Amino acid sequence: MKHIFLFVLTTFSFTIYGQENYDKVSFNKLTEVEGTGYVVARIENFGKMGELKDRYLLFIDTKNGQTNQVNFPIDKYFRKVEQIKIDSLGINCLFVLANTADVDGNKGIDWDSPTQIIILSTDGKQQTQLTDSKLFVNTWVVNKTTGTIITTGHYDTNNNGKHDNADKNEIGIYDLKTMKLINKI
Repeated sequence: MKHIFLFVLTTFSFTIYGQENYDKVSFNKLTEVEGTGYVVARIENFGKMGELKDRYLLFIDTKNGQTNQVNFPIDKYFRKVEQIKIDSLGINCLFVLANTADVDGNKGIDWDSPTQIIILSTDGKQQTQLTDSKLFVNTWVVNKTTGTIITTGHYDTNNNGKHDNADKNEIGIYDLKTMKLINKI
């Protein structure tokens, strides 16, 4: 009798959970874009059963309430979003650190996939992937005097998914005005 009661109770609870009409939206973080009227919301939309359905950045114009959505495919991760603002050089943009490429071709994009740098305009309407899709970016720094971003990273030249002596290490210097690579060291 206990087993029948437990079975009925469990079935009833799954039925109730399955009847829920709303997805769960996670507003992970709000970030003010200094010098503009925009705020950026990092949004992840989960379905009824906890599966990720959508991931994007929402640029909200706080003056008129209009929005601009910058989509990221579900299998891509954005790790960090921060503003780069250098008034003396007229640079004001958003820096996004993201995993966007599946280089091993069999596991999909995960935390072991290459990390790239993507630059977005302050309203989210323009985006530029600064670093190569196969470059594993390790560190970066912005030089506010020259308006450049300097990155260190490596290419997995032997495609073994690990950073080892066979890989090609690189330092890249990128101009934030032109969004172009200046030099590789």
